[in-house]
Amino acid sequence: MKKCRHWQRILILSFLSFFVFAQIVLVSRRLKPIAFIGRKDFVGDLASIKYMADDIRLNAIEHEASKGLKGPKVVVFKEKDFSSGVYHSSDGNRDSDRSSDGQDADILLEAKDSETYGKGKEERPNMQNIIRMNSGEKEQYNQETDSHDQRFQSQSRKVTDEKVKQMRDQVIRAKVYLNFAQPGHNTHLLKELRTRIKEVERTVGEAITDSELPRSASQKMRSMEVLLAKASQVFPDCSAMARKIRAMAYNAEEQIRARKSEESYLVQLAGRTTPKGLHCLSMQLTAEYFSLQPEERQFPNQKKLNDPDLYHYAVFSDNVLACAVVINSTISSAKEPEKIVFHVVTDYLNLPAISMWFLLNPPGKATIHIQSVESFDWLSTKYNSTLKEQKSYDPRYTSALNHLRFYLPDMFPALNKIVLFDHDVVVQSDLTEIWSVDLKGKVNAAVETCLESEASFRSMHMLLNFSDPFLAKRFSANACTWAFGMNLFDLREWRRKKLTVLYRNYLQLGLKRPLWKAGSLPLGWVTFYNQTVALERRWHALGLGYNSGLRRGDIEQAAVIHYDGVMKPWLEIGIAKYKGYWSKHLQYDHTYLQKCNIHE
Repeated sequence: MKKCRHWQRILILSFLSFFVFAQIVLVSRRLKPIAFIGRKDFVGDLASIKYMADDIRLNAIEHEASKGLKGPKVVVFKEKDFSSGVYHSSDGNRDSDRSSDGQDADILLEAKDSETYGKGKEERPNMQNIIRMNSGEKEQYNQETDSHDQRFQSQSRKVTDEKVKQMRDQVIRAKVYLNFAQPGHNTHLLKELRTRIKEVERTVGEAITDSELPRSASQKMRSMEVLLAKASQVFPDCSAMARKIRAMAYNAEEQIRARKSEESYLVQLAGRTTPKGLHCLSMQLTAEYFSLQPEERQFPNQKKLNDPDLYHYAVFSDNVLACAVVINSTISSAKEPEKIVFHVVTDYLNLPAISMWFLLNPPGKATIHIQSVESFDWLSTKYNSTLKEQKSYDPRYTSALNHLRFYLPDMFPALNKIVLFDHDVVVQSDLTEIWSVDLKGKVNAAVETCLESEASFRSMHMLLNFSDPFLAKRFSANACTWAFGMNLFDLREWRRKKLTVLYRNYLQLGLKRPLWKAGSLPLGWVTFYNQTVALERRWHALGLGYNSGLRRGDIEQAAVIHYDGVMKPWLEIGIAKYKGYWSKHLQYDHTYLQKCNIHE
């Protein structure tokens, strides 16, 4: 009986052992193909990684000159968990779940660019696509990166500006509380307020200078806010604070008005002042001129001065460099410079300097004639006394050179037409076409300034007093205005209509009662009223002496650009971004310019 039970146990254990080993064999046979495939794919992928690495190195050598493009970072997912179906990347972060079918044996190779692709937001690009990226895609990538940087900088700047505004408000509130305090009371609070005000103002100054907030700005703002809350409990009277703030605002506005008035006065004064270098240049040239023999002071081609078939230009100036730029720019832009005749009129004091400059720097094939205003005897004896009677503190308005334009027919009796330049213009293109403009029987051709949308806008009532019956009956306040600076005059029509006599009558009338502001522009409007033809705007661009917002395209397309206003290009107060159009027509390595320290 015992032996029977023993053999039964052995038989049962044998069956159990057989069943267990059979299951192990079956499972191992099923896993063998999978393991083989895994090893094969793994070896193949290792080989592909090697070739990819070589391709990346060659691509980097080929495109090493391209800027702003960083090579992709390769991330190999090494570890795998077949039981969970979750892959782990080499940086320890889990990737997406995968199904547990035959694809679970694949090894994932992905390229990841940390600057372009966010985690979980966009599909990461394939390694081969990045390696084969063409130059156009790289350029687009650079543009997108630059655009992103610009947006970030813009947002950062807005945040900085907002913080600066808040800190300034805190300073104003703190100063109000300081003014509320009575002497000897709350000394600890007042001392702390002064300290915080200095800290915040220093932080604001650093933010404005560096275009970004210091790291300690937020902490200082919080500290100031806590202190202001404490002060509000000590000084709770809101109505008194409102009155104090209004008083501070009024005082600030008064100070701003005073500063603006002072600034305007100083700018006007600087505009009428001769720079030290320009004064030195005039002295040097004058001394050199008087060392010449009389025959050495003569200019060639003087027989062309009265030829009406040539292109005659006139400029009235006492500035050597200004005359040089007007003449140099006109001649360098001309297609036929041999047909150009320049008439320069200056005062007796500057005649030697301007003459010497053009003797040393002759205007090429063009003809030049330099005269002194004192050489016109009829002008000095008959008209000059009237000019001095004008009530103006600005010598530009009382200068004979400023009013000499109204005597052009008398100054050049042999000529039929002439183009008059102000000495603060630059010519940028050939002006031959302007001589064929149809004046339609009128005297003056000029660019209009009656468009309200433009900075050069001028209205008749701005300079003329239409409350006077004399002006109200004869002129319209809505008449279109025009600019001096580049004007074509028909001298024959001028003589026939006797406009110089008309100008003289208006000038005398203006001395008896206030009809217009000082200067030649309002006198020009009334003298050439209904006698002016509008030129196309491309001929004459205005505003380079006072308007810093002109469009670059409008400046470069204009035939003549005009630095009207007080900020002339030869002055330090000139608008810096416009000076290049003027200075390129001067040779700053010239001996006399070097001696007088005149440079761009």
